Amino acid sequence: MVEAEIYKALGDPIRLEIVSRLAGGSPSTIGELSGNLGISRQGARKQLQVLVAANVVHLVPRGRQTRVVLDTETLQLARSFIARLEIQWDRRLEALKEFAESDPGE
Repeated sequence: MVEAEIYKALGDPIRLEIVSRLAGGSPSTIGELSGNLGISRQGARKQLQVLVAANVVHLVPRGRQTRVVLDTETLQLARSFIARLEIQWDRRLEALKEFAESDPGE
């Protein structure tokens, strides 16, 4: 299941912060993303490799720097999965509500 790999990649607070930073704007360099994360540039690169493996981000070389680009289509897969779960939960809650409100004598 592709979604499982996405959620696994997003399950780390540092990786989630990286994705959050990328979601707020344009592509960033590894150096820009690693700032204020409390990890080294090498540590940031290791975290990015996990996100790359799950297709959450892509690394795009530009001269001497590497840009990190968020893959919104991959995130949409994860979002769609949650949306399907919400529909199932809503149906079950509605059925429970109908059961709880039904007249037991009927």
